[in-house]
Amino acid sequence: MTITEVSKKFDVSQDTLRYYERIGLIPSVNRNKSGIRNYTEEDCRWVEFVKCMRSAGLPIEVLIEYVGLFQQGDETTGARKELLIEQRKQLLIKMEEMQKTVERLDYKIARYGQAAGGIVLW
Repeated sequence: MTITEVSKKFDVSQDTLRYYERIGLIPSVNRNKSGIRNYTEEDCRWVEFVKCMRSAGLPIEVLIEYVGLFQQGDETTGARKELLIEQRKQLLIKMEEMQKTVERLDYKIARYGQAAGGIVLW
């Protein structure tokens, strides 16, 4: 697939795809004889993985570390698993914080329905 096709498929800009490749978030993409990127299914799986992890808020540095460990081979399986476990823990903490924020917003919104004359007290 070309970078244009991958960009459309995953709703990621071409500049973002180039950036991800340049900083090591996705492994280097092979190029055809004309120098045009030729994304394989494996490359696309990396793009999908990175997009998913970034949308969940995982730091770029962590993902670069993960890709680097992956490229080192099977001897890094344990380290990769631990990295993912730690990121999962961090994500669960963020989810709890977001849930508290949603509850606070619900409370504030409900107060608007109860306020006389539209005045909401803090």
